[in-house]
Amino acid sequence: MKKKTTRVWDAAEYLKTEDDMAAYLEAALEENDPTLVSAALGDIAKAKGMTEIAKKTGLGRESLYKALSLEGNPEFSTVMKVISALGLKLHAGKGKTKKAA
Repeated sequence: MKKKTTRVWDAAEYLKTEDDMAAYLEAALEENDPTLVSAALGDIAKAKGMTEIAKKTGLGRESLYKALSLEGNPEFSTVMKVISALGLKLHAGKGKTKKAA
């Protein structure tokens, strides 16, 4: 029997356009989970090129990888630097309220 090979799914491989990246970040923000938002920023930064993002933010590439992982806990200033370096913006709007069951 032939062995099946698998590989880890990497969201960065599917983030090809600015619209893809913005939609991905928007979806992460909608989940209201800071860990997910940081990881999504990491995926977007990898798709754009982590070295380029590190240069634009003035932060170390390895420290960005660590901060923007599921285990990371970046400072808000780091998040804002990365968002700016990615050419993205955060928007504030009135959220949807959940109805009680």
